[in-house]
Amino acid sequence: MMNGFEGHGFGMGWGWIIGLFILIAIIWLLINAINQNRGTNRRIEKSAAEILKERYAKGEIGKEEFESKMRDINKF
Repeated sequence: MMNGFEGHGFGMGWGWIIGLFILIAIIWLLINAINQNRGTNRRIEKSAAEILKERYAKGEIGKEEFESKMRDINKF
């Protein structure tokens, strides 16, 4: 009776390919997770005038302050 590696093909035959696929899948998932985080953390830059208009629309600043700050912005 032979007590070799018969029946233990998962680790000895083509089984290493399964481990390779799992490793590739983990790396792919990590890369995608990192790229998604970078995309969501990116802020869209707004001009000073756009920010000022938003603040005026929300009622955070009054008409006089809005017009004064718009004049200051337009000087540049």
